[in-house]
Amino acid sequence: MPICPRLATLGCTVLMLCAVATAATDAPRARLLDVRRIWDKARHNAFTDLTRHQGKWYCAFREGQSHVCDTGKLRIIASADGQTWEPVAQMAWDGGDVRDARLTVTAEGHLMLNGAVRLLKPVRGQTHQSVVWLSSNGTTWRGPHRIGDPNVWMWSAAWHKGVGYSVGYSTAAKRFIRLYQTRNGEAWTRVADDLFPGGTYANETSLVFLPDDTCYCLLRRDSHGGTAQLGKAAPPYGQWAWSDLGVRIGGPKMVRLPDGRFLATVRLYDKRVRTGLCHVDIQNSRLEEILTLPSGGDTSYAGMVFHQGVLWISYYSSHEKKTCIYLARVELSPAGGTPQ
Repeated sequence: MPICPRLATLGCTVLMLCAVATAATDAPRARLLDVRRIWDKARHNAFTDLTRHQGKWYCAFREGQSHVCDTGKLRIIASADGQTWEPVAQMAWDGGDVRDARLTVTAEGHLMLNGAVRLLKPVRGQTHQSVVWLSSNGTTWRGPHRIGDPNVWMWSAAWHKGVGYSVGYSTAAKRFIRLYQTRNGEAWTRVADDLFPGGTYANETSLVFLPDDTCYCLLRRDSHGGTAQLGKAAPPYGQWAWSDLGVRIGGPKMVRLPDGRFLATVRLYDKRVRTGLCHVDIQNSRLEEILTLPSGGDTSYAGMVFHQGVLWISYYSSHEKKTCIYLARVELSPAGGTPQ
């Protein structure tokens, strides 16, 4: 019997939807292609991010004397091939420890570097200030621009349909997380307050937006055995539904692959402290480690870019005694398959 063209089209659509649903829940198998140390100039090199801009790789991180010190600066290095890296910029703050470099590309096509300053001498109760720098070429930067509110640490950013979003967490006695948005990277406005009310200390986050505008948030919690949370919200992102992932994490970075699967690189604390690449099952609220990166001790805070079928991951680690910046390349299996 001939098949109706409309039914055939409908059948293909159903199969495609099923494939997307399967891809979103199947954990890929991961194979480490290679890993290399790309920076070790400072005594302590940590807290990375990674992006591509105008055909070049950019990696940002903090340089200091230790994990917490009064001399922290943000360093940016660039590479055409991911192998040879050169320093292109360094950001400092007179009277402050600059921390947690986060890189994105704005809707206007500029590089944006987010950070936060720990003020060495508090001013009228203010101990922290979120800041941003912008660049069209990766070498010349405008800033720092003060953004957000005093004592709210805007830890990372994500862009969706011309708008940038960032979740900030309170560094004051009253704990909360707050959502901000921007169109140019310099002027930020509040979108929603107290996204995760009550409970343990909510802080670092990573946001991923779907084409239908749904937003997912991977959230770190601390104190009293706080475990990671997976949040979900629809526009205007004022109401969030949260699921407990049951795993303690640090330095979350989450991305969505072209096939719909979610991956995150985080610090894991069970067994031994390490940096792990994990599959995030958004349907069943599970986080599963699929690859342990060469790491240990003071480690994690990754950047992730899926480029030409390979996942590139920047991170830091002290497993080779000195705390250094590393770049790993990972091959991932297709949905239901294995790496070739």
